[in-house]
Amino acid sequence: MQIVQLTPGSGDNFYCENCLRDLSLVRALRAQGHEVMLVPMYLPLQIKNPEPLKSAPIFFGGINVYLQQKAGLFRRTPTWLDRWLDSPFLLRGIAKFSSMTSARDLGETTISMLQGADGRQTKEIDRLAEWLQGQADNADVIILSNSLLSGLAKPLRERLKTPVVCLLQDEDGFLDGLGSPWAERAWEQLKANTEYIDHFVSVSQYFQGVMAERMGVATERISVVYTGVDTTEFVPAEPPEMPTIGYLARMCHENGLDIMVNALYMLRRDERFRKAKLLVTGGHLSSDRHFLQMVKRRIASQHLDEWVIFQDDYARPARREFLNRLSVVSVPTRRPLAYGLFALEAMACGVPFVQPAGGVFGELAEMGGGVLYEQNNPVHLAEKLREVLSNAARLEDLRQKARQTAEEVFAIEKTAESLISKIKDQK
Repeated sequence: MQIVQLTPGSGDNFYCENCLRDLSLVRALRAQGHEVMLVPMYLPLQIKNPEPLKSAPIFFGGINVYLQQKAGLFRRTPTWLDRWLDSPFLLRGIAKFSSMTSARDLGETTISMLQGADGRQTKEIDRLAEWLQGQADNADVIILSNSLLSGLAKPLRERLKTPVVCLLQDEDGFLDGLGSPWAERAWEQLKANTEYIDHFVSVSQYFQGVMAERMGVATERISVVYTGVDTTEFVPAEPPEMPTIGYLARMCHENGLDIMVNALYMLRRDERFRKAKLLVTGGHLSSDRHFLQMVKRRIASQHLDEWVIFQDDYARPARREFLNRLSVVSVPTRRPLAYGLFALEAMACGVPFVQPAGGVFGELAEMGGGVLYEQNNPVHLAEKLREVLSNAARLEDLRQKARQTAEEVFAIEKTAESLISKIKDQK
């Protein structure tokens, strides 16, 4: 098949699961013989990747989108200026501060993007459509990375005469986080956009139900294709001698790094775990610095400096090495997740998870990937960590089941095959 994949970038400043998910999927699809045009949007895509994927130029560059939202002048600027503003160098520079936009600005821009041709970025839509008509006019399908791009469905579908499939992956947290009145308006616009989407593909059964209800669409319009990982690259190693917990995610309040530190402190009060340590990686944005400083002060006050180790590198080879140093992985997210790529990569390395009992993790635990604890409860998290780490036989059983589940369910080749099958079923 000939496929156009539109994927927003994160600017390479933190472990962006959505970017990594899409990049892995594109690699797998290309390996299976499909022609995939990867189109990055907003910010550069690569996650400290030494082997960047060939892709189109960046469209809807973050600077251009913001300026066009704020001033009519920038909706009429010449192409050469737009290209300069979309340069990867400039976009990487502003990416560190991308989450510092005011709630009002972020809300209004999100709604404008969801409005598509009725929003303020029509010049960008025209530019993208014209480029695609010249480069991918014979495409079989356009895949939108998430429903926040659904404003593009109508204009691209009409101009390219190509079906549009939209992936669903944790958009609810972003939209709800816009606050009132922007969140309500954004959801209403998203509901209106569903008319122009030929089919949706969710990353989990949990999220299929969430988005069917919130978008007001029948579950039959939403297939489930689990996120995949490269099980030939992420492979098991010998488990560590000392209890070692890993945190692999953006270091921010939403992902609960402070909860993890509190749980470690409580775990280490048990004499059996006086040498238990926590390894942390995943990067952060400028807006996370205050939170991270608070966490580090707490680490110091609890005398954990020697036992909480931060790692800067989270590129693919470094992540594999990181995961292979762990007994378990835990990212105590404060809200239910649609999927958790960190958990899948860990499972492929034979590392079970200890995750909140909400969102996708109930599905993963049933498959044998790890164990659950009560969300936002560091005491219960510490208890579950103690329970798993103190039972060598159970831990080894969880390690084997985690790897087996990764191979049988979450291998990236299976994800690619399943996605193509779902797309063909809609024709």
